[in-house]
Amino acid sequence: MEVSLLTPSLAQEIARETTGIIGYNVVITDRDGIVLGSGDPGRVGTFHEASMEVVRTERPATHTAAQARRLTGVRHGITLPVLLDGELVGTVGITGSPTQVRRFGLVVRNQTELLLRESSLITSRLVREKAVTDLLQDIAHHDPTIVAPQQVQAAGDELGYDLTLPRVALVIDLEHVAAARVPAVLRTARQVFHDPQDVVGTLGRSHVAVLHRLLRDTDAGAALAAARRVAAALGAEHGAGHRVGAGDPANSVAQLRDSHADALSAVRLAARDDDRAEPVAHIAEFRLHQLLATVGVRTRTRFANAVLGALPLQPDWDVLRTTLLAWCEQGFHLVRTAQVLRVHRNTLVYRLRKIERILGRELRDHRYALALHMACLVPEATPEPGRRS
Repeated sequence: MEVSLLTPSLAQEIARETTGIIGYNVVITDRDGIVLGSGDPGRVGTFHEASMEVVRTERPATHTAAQARRLTGVRHGITLPVLLDGELVGTVGITGSPTQVRRFGLVVRNQTELLLRESSLITSRLVREKAVTDLLQDIAHHDPTIVAPQQVQAAGDELGYDLTLPRVALVIDLEHVAAARVPAVLRTARQVFHDPQDVVGTLGRSHVAVLHRLLRDTDAGAALAAARRVAAALGAEHGAGHRVGAGDPANSVAQLRDSHADALSAVRLAARDDDRAEPVAHIAEFRLHQLLATVGVRTRTRFANAVLGALPLQPDWDVLRTTLLAWCEQGFHLVRTAQVLRVHRNTLVYRLRKIERILGRELRDHRYALALHMACLVPEATPEPGRRS
């Protein structure tokens, strides 16, 4: 990837700063002898003929006042080649008596090459980060009718990622993270997921996406462990409150897209539960929620209202809802449900009988109980204006 690093803005900044330090005018040219930067702004854009011989030979050259007058755009002084990783990228000249400025020559050139090298590293990193973000975007929004999976795989190959290896998608929610803190969160994620095959980047302001390499393509336990590991690191580095979603293992572009979508759904669905303390949300917990979220709001609301009847109108609806959810999730087992709710068995029986009395149906019909469970998961399962018990 070839990037022009000796830009006019960088050359002018180096020339201005260096001129101010040594007290002699510094001129920086490109390989064609065009002045890109100078302590004398009036020389920017002019042709510096002496640079052409330096470019050709890659050796320093000095010019007396008499010699400089015979050359276009040249003043007495010294001109040196500037190299980056062994490649000549331009020249740097210092105006003044050759005997006086020669001692500054190597220092100025070395400083110029050092600044160019730093700029090169920064530019390369930014270019790669942009390419990684583009790859994550291509995977997250992949449509095989528009872009063939092989094209996305080829983009991954160029960055050194084999997208056929088993991975799991993780999502770090940035909803409650200040914009100034996002780079630090991204840095922590990269410290945790440092395998050369781990793909880590931000997708807009929404979230950090991670495609974490797994040792086996069915290693769901490792996927959950990875999510908990990054959640713990984020908590230690940046405080509590960072939510992490995890999808299922994947080893193709299409599966990675679905794993990412599942991880994003999991973290967003978990965010709806204000009482949830666990920072990690695996999609396996939220498959039913995810399914309900695909149904239109009007249809969901009609379903919840039809199944729940007058339950949402009760003053203790939150308690009754929590009871129903726990009872169904514990397999309709009274003892286990009471333990989860931390109530006496008799209290649980009282609540269940109250629910039966309000609904006018027995909960021993488990098909009906499952319908109640689904209805309790509908966010719109709240009293409608004007409804009466």
